[in-house]
Amino acid sequence: MSDLCPERCLPDDPRVPDVLSLIQRSFAFMDARINPPSSMVRLTAADVARQCETGEVWIMGTPPVACVFLTLKPDCLYLGKLAVDASARGQGLARVLVDLAEERARDLGLPEVELQVRVELIENHAAFGKMGFVKVGETAHEGYDRPTSITMRKAVTPSG
Repeated sequence: MSDLCPERCLPDDPRVPDVLSLIQRSFAFMDARINPPSSMVRLTAADVARQCETGEVWIMGTPPVACVFLTLKPDCLYLGKLAVDASARGQGLARVLVDLAEERARDLGLPEVELQVRVELIENHAAFGKMGFVKVGETAHEGYDRPTSITMRKAVTPSG
């Protein structure tokens, strides 16, 4: 396990462009596999900075080798844009960030963490399943007559 610790990224953090680059590199493998394309293709550094303001962005390393976006929803904490650089995979960084999401949900009094994963990315379904996430639904992007994403949730264990 890595000794890197997650830290919250602020909108004016000089690493915001590095977060965007990390996400772009980490999600590039999806290009030939998913349809429609990932929302990552439209993501800008300004969008990352805005997420730092309106939600949370957590990073590990300088430059960042792992990141996650957290967004408050009425009944859960949404986990998105989880990315780990190829050079840092296999060190448990994704699990550290998922554990952080659970901790943040607990701190906010929310019962669950939610994420979405593309239907085609079955290895991601399995990885999140091993972390305790279960499928709770399917969604279709606008204009598609088939499911394009799977919604998964994980119950947050109360503290104490």
